[in-house]
Amino acid sequence: MLNLERLRTLDALARHGSVSGAAEGLHITTSAVSQQMAKLEREVGQQLLAKHGRGVRLTDAGRLLAEHAARILSQVQLAQSDLEAQRGQVAGELRLSAFPTAARGLFPAALSALRAEHPALRIRSCELEPEDGIRAVVRGDLDLAVVLDWYNKPMPLPDGLVKAPILDDPADVAMPAGHRLADRDEVDLGEFAEDEWITWGEGEFCHEWLLFTLRSRGVEPIVGHRAGETHTQLGLVAAGLGVCIAPLLGRHPMPEGVVTVPLRQRVRRHVYVVWRADADRRPSIRAAVRALRAAGERVGAPVGAVGADAAAGVPDSAASVTGTSASGSPTT
Repeated sequence: MLNLERLRTLDALARHGSVSGAAEGLHITTSAVSQQMAKLEREVGQQLLAKHGRGVRLTDAGRLLAEHAARILSQVQLAQSDLEAQRGQVAGELRLSAFPTAARGLFPAALSALRAEHPALRIRSCELEPEDGIRAVVRGDLDLAVVLDWYNKPMPLPDGLVKAPILDDPADVAMPAGHRLADRDEVDLGEFAEDEWITWGEGEFCHEWLLFTLRSRGVEPIVGHRAGETHTQLGLVAAGLGVCIAPLLGRHPMPEGVVTVPLRQRVRRHVYVVWRADADRRPSIRAAVRALRAAGERVGAPVGAVGADAAAGVPDSAASVTGTSASGSPTT
C-alpha cells in the first residue's frame, strides 16, 4: 500500500527539483524529505532518486511514480472538495494571498465580510507578488491568490488552475503638481521620454510590463527609483523625484503635491483570483470569490464580461460562471 504522505513528498520533489525545495514547500526539514523517500523506495522496491552533482534527480521509476502521485493527490483534493460541497458548510481554514495594493484595497472589506457571514471559517492571509502567489497555490500552500496582469501583457498560468475576474483597474500617470504636463486632460507615454520613472522591483511582473510598454511606444525608460508599494511610489513623486504609473486600486488617499492624468491610450490592469481546479467545489472557495468580487465592485471598474451574474454571486461551481481555465477557455 502506497503511503499518501510519501507520495506527497515525491510530488514536491518532482515539482521543486531539489530536496531543499521540497522541504521548503512542505514546511519540513531536508532530513525528513530524505527519510520519507528512503521509506518509499523500500515500499516500491525500486530506486526513485539518483545522485546528480551535489543534488539528486528522479530515476525513470521515480518520474513514473511522480506522475501517478500528482494524479492521486489531485484526486484526493477533489474528493475533499466534493465532501465539503456535499456538506454545504463554509468552514475550516482558508489561506489566501494578494499583491500589496490588492491586499490594501480588497482584503479589509472582503475578509471582514467573510468573517461576519461565516464565523466557522478560519481565514489566513498574506501579501505575495502575483508570481509567488500562483506558485503557492500550485504547491498547495495557499487556497487562493489574488493576482493581476495588464491589458497588453497577460500573466501566464500553469495548467490545473481556475481563475475568476475581480475588477478592471484603470491606471493613470502620477506626476508632481508642478510638472509641465500636470494641467493636461490626457497625456501620451511618449511625452515622458526625458522623465525619471519610479517603478517596481527589478524582475517583478509590473516592472517588466512598464519597460515593455514604454519601449513599445519608443521610450527607453530612465529608472530612478524602485518601490513595491504604490503609496511609496507616490511619496517619491510628491518629493519631485519622478513620475509613476498609478492604478486606481490602493492609491487613495493621494499625497499632497501629486497630480494624476489619464493616458490617451487607456491603461488598465486585470485583477483576478486563482485557485486549483480540483478545489473548485469547496464552499469556502465560492464564498471567498463572492466576497472578493463584492469588494472589487466598490473600488474599481466593473468587469466587462460578468453581466447579471455579478450581482448573483458565484453559483454551486465557483468557476461555472466567473472562472476560466489556465488556457483561457471557460470552465463548466
